[in-house]
This record gives sequence, C-alpha cells and structure tokens, in this order.
Amino acid sequence: MSDTFRDVLTGLAAIVGDKHVIAPGSDQEPYVVDWRGRYHGRAVAVVKPGSTAEVSSVVRYCAEKRFAIVPQGGNTGMCGAATPDDRAGNVVIRLDRMRAVRDISPLANTVTVEAGCILADVQSAARDVDRYFPLSLGAEGSCQIGGNISTNAGGTAVLRYGPTRDLVLGLEVVLPDGRVFNGLRALRKDNTGYALKQLFIGAEGTLGIVTAAVLKLFAPPRSSALALLKLQGVEQALEIMARLRGAVGDRLGSLEIMSRSQIEAIAATVPHVAIPFALTTPWYLIVELTDALAGVDLNEPLAAVLADAMEAGLAEDAILASNLAQAKAIWAVRHSVSEGNKRSGYVVSHDSVVPLERQAAFVTNVEARIKAAVPHATVVMHGHIGDGNIHVIALIDRARCQDPTVTAALVAQINEVVDDETAAQGGAISAEHGIGITNRGRLARVADPLDIELMRSIKQLLDPYGLMNPGKIFGAGAA
Repeated sequence: MSDTFRDVLTGLAAIVGDKHVIAPGSDQEPYVVDWRGRYHGRAVAVVKPGSTAEVSSVVRYCAEKRFAIVPQGGNTGMCGAATPDDRAGNVVIRLDRMRAVRDISPLANTVTVEAGCILADVQSAARDVDRYFPLSLGAEGSCQIGGNISTNAGGTAVLRYGPTRDLVLGLEVVLPDGRVFNGLRALRKDNTGYALKQLFIGAEGTLGIVTAAVLKLFAPPRSSALALLKLQGVEQALEIMARLRGAVGDRLGSLEIMSRSQIEAIAATVPHVAIPFALTTPWYLIVELTDALAGVDLNEPLAAVLADAMEAGLAEDAILASNLAQAKAIWAVRHSVSEGNKRSGYVVSHDSVVPLERQAAFVTNVEARIKAAVPHATVVMHGHIGDGNIHVIALIDRARCQDPTVTAALVAQINEVVDDETAAQGGAISAEHGIGITNRGRLARVADPLDIELMRSIKQLLDPYGLMNPGKIFGAGAA
C-alpha cells in the first residue's frame, strides 16, 4: 500500500475511529462484490460513519483528496449500483451504524429514520405504534432504507401504495462536496419552489448520500384475504384484475404473477421452500385483499369474484388461503424468485415496464424472440402485473458462460431483444431495479438523448468532479 493510501486510512480513522475503517483485504470482500457475485471492485477503505456530521466530514475529506465515493446500503441491488469499480482510490461509505428512529408520529402518520435502518426494522417501528409502512420486498431483512430510497425500490405493494418515491416526505442528504441538504420536513403540502428531494430518489447515489428520511405511514391492514389462481395466460390475469378493481376497489393490495417455469426453477433449487400447489397451468397469480377495519370478511368478495372468473373461463383453478400459514407459504414462493434464479444458472435479468394493455402481447412476443435468438436459454417470468412491471429472465447454463467475451455477447444479444420489444410496446427498460453498471449501456442505447443530456447536466452541477458513485447510470468514469 502506498504512503498516500496509508494517509487516507489515517485521515478517515481520525473522523470515524479506527474500528470503523476497513483497509484492503479479506474483510472488505462483502463490500466490494455485488450480491450476485457479478462485479468485483477495489477500495482503499470501507468507512462506517455514525452520524450525518461524520458522513459530511468523510465526504468533504474524500472530495478534497479527489477520491471516488461509493455509497452502499445493504448491497442487495440487482444492477451493481453499490459496487466500486477496480480503481485503487475508491472509498465505500456504509451507514450500518446509522439506524436510529429519530421520530415517529401516529398523529401525522410519519416516521423519521436514519438511512442505515433495515427495511424490516422500519416496518417493525411502524407496527409498534399501530401503523404500517407498506414497502415490502424479498430482501427486506437486510436492505437499508437509504438504499431503497436511492434506487426508488418497488416491491409487492406498489399497486396500492406506489413505489418508494411516493412514500418519502422529506430527505437529509450529504452532497458531493460535504454540504448537508436539510430537506427533512414532514409536510404533506410544500409548494415552495422545486421539489429538490425528488432529485435524490432513484439517483443511485450519484448525486449525494441519503442520511435520513421522513416516510409516510398508513393504518395497518387488520383484515385480509389471499388466493392463488391458475391461469392459461396474462390476458386472463388482466381481466381478473379489472373485475377485482370494480368489486373491491382499493382493497386490492397486491397482484403478483409467476410463470410455471419460474416456479419450477424455485422448486428445483430452493429446497427450504415448498410449493404448496400443483403446477398444472402456464401462469400463477397471487391476489391479496386488505382492509384497515378489523373483522371485515374479505374472503366472501374475493371468492365471489373468483367464482365468476372461473365460470367465465378466466381461471382454471383457485386456492383461497384458509389461514395465515397457508398465505405465508404462498408468499414464500414469490419471495424466493431471486434466490431460485441465482441458483439455476447465469441470470440475464430484465426489469421492463409496459402499459397494462400491452402486457399480454409483451410477454408472448418477448419469450418467442428470446427463444428464437438463444434457443438454449430458459425463460422465466414474474412480476407486479398490476403496475405493468414484468421481470423477464433468461437463465443460461453456467457451462456456456465460462468465457467473459462470449458471455458478454450473449447477454447483449438477449438485452437487445428484450429492449426492442419493450420499446415496441411503449415501455421502459427499468421499473424498479435501476441502471447501475448492468444497464448503463442499455440506457444509452434506448433513452432519448435529451433525457441523457439533462441528467448529465444535473450530475455536473452537483458533482463537477464526478466523484459520487462514478461509472453508474452513465458510462464508466463519466461525470
């Protein structure tokens, strides 16, 4: 290690303490490799500040030394947005020590939390005051709320509550020069100029580091009903959704779809997850109704809609969960898709979103086009059908992916097929996963040049030296 890098470690330790700075070596491994093991980077240090003031001082120090800064939450992302590149001078900043619930107000239906809070802990804090924080996803036991905000995470409750962007009232953000943007206001109405907080939601840490947030809370669901439907196609799922919305309105909380091939991948590779239903049709739809009133019988209206749907030939079969354990077993299948896919082969994952009216055509066309282009690929799908977001995944035998050049060409071929079909259906290439490293080339290929120009202008304004999470969203090393 050079004297310069030793000096950096010493300087950072002076801010946060020796035990909160991790030097290069095996202890850094969890922080310089992404969740899927796809990207491996380097860092002169991994730093864990314990307060906004310490984050500010660390960022100011790095800015003065011109060291690249890589903000990292729980490192559960799908696109490599939290992984450093291979330059020697990266500093990874983790907020694991910043987990305080600063304030919670049942009256205002708000909670103010630090960015290192685990999502599940935010949910628990809301439950402790008889409130509900609706953001929910498979990694909620390890992902951090700052990362959820920086990626505008979606999850299974978007249909009713919206993505993370819709759940944030205020933010505290350390800017690339170390100044602190104090927008930590719990106001439902605030029309004083530009909504600056929105710049940082979904920016993947390229414009600053979220250190705290004011989040919306809701009345908790006190009654619920859940069913699993067996379908022949996505068209039937969309018609059932329309019938449910007409019958139960906002009580429709979640609508999740999985292809048979997706569930088969889970069954083959995730032994601790049982499949509590027979696989007899091409598609499977999870429907969940919720209500804030206790004692409301939601099984009756759900069963009525499902009976009508089956009579109309829209569903082959329906399983109405009779207890909480059965409901949890069904949800366990849905929450195991990422794990199952990771274990099944080399994953070429997509996060397309298309208008609801185009979803059926999209899934049919894109599967046919992938199989025509790459016959050996296994195509699996799952998604949040009610908001237009279908994840199309091509699983490739890892034996075919030993040569990085061959693998890159194969991935590019599949991506082009999916992106072209997404565009043909009037959609966008990322609904919730973001751009990061994985999708930056795809973004450059499909985005409106004016969109890229405006984003670059904002980046240049806030981060003129390109130090904040470089190489993400835009091309490698781009400011």
